[in-house]
Amino acid sequence: MTQTSNGSAVPELGFIDVGDAGATRRIAVRRRPGALPGVFWLGGFNSDMKGTKAQALDEWAAEYGRACVRFDYSGHGESSGSFAEGTIGRWHEESLEVFDAFCEGPQIVVGSSMGGWMALLLARALAKRRGTASRATLAGLVLIAPAPDFTEDLMWKGFSQEIRDQIMTKGVWHRPSDYGEPYPITRNLIEEGRNHLLLGGTIDVGCPVRILQGAQDPDVPWRHAFALTHCLPSDDVVLTLVQDGDHRLSRPQDIARMLSAVSELSNG
Repeated sequence: MTQTSNGSAVPELGFIDVGDAGATRRIAVRRRPGALPGVFWLGGFNSDMKGTKAQALDEWAAEYGRACVRFDYSGHGESSGSFAEGTIGRWHEESLEVFDAFCEGPQIVVGSSMGGWMALLLARALAKRRGTASRATLAGLVLIAPAPDFTEDLMWKGFSQEIRDQIMTKGVWHRPSDYGEPYPITRNLIEEGRNHLLLGGTIDVGCPVRILQGAQDPDVPWRHAFALTHCLPSDDVVLTLVQDGDHRLSRPQDIARMLSAVSELSNG
């Protein structure tokens, strides 16, 4: 059996089918049973549940006997589907389905980059259910370099006219990446993303929020996280600006901050 770096067993891989017939995606999930509140991981754009932060969260959960659920969006990691076919709405649907099927009781939702947008959309969907029976509820959000509305504010608005024209006429542009091969930005991703924009309005998440943001982040400027705080009506919102932090916030000291925030909300 595979073990984590702290000697605990890696949870078995499970799957859930999401979507209508003919458009079903097989979503890979790893669920660690344990005490509540549990933790629910939402990864970033073009990343997977084997990333540094996701594995650190699972190891923390194992050490302290907490429940933990992490998964891969369609087109990512061990899930089926094509990355180029992904949209914000599709990945949100998968997040909600996995949350409903694999989580129960209070949960700390941890979202990184695009996962921050997914976490906020999940919180909004759950808020609409308040007053109805639900297996799982929100106990807090930990958002790491959160990127709500990134398809519009951080991509489309920042693209040159040449890139915009290519996306509109060819349907896709391959964006260079500092983390690997170029990846596709599709017209459908941009246009469908406009159905899920959050900034500029009130986002009632109904729970405490902790935001970790690198001041040296080239992908999600710190002002983006600052703007998000103005959309959150809760008094219990804390933004921590890491002066020398980058976008990934995966250094040991960054991981420690993430786990400290999760621990605070878990014991609050």
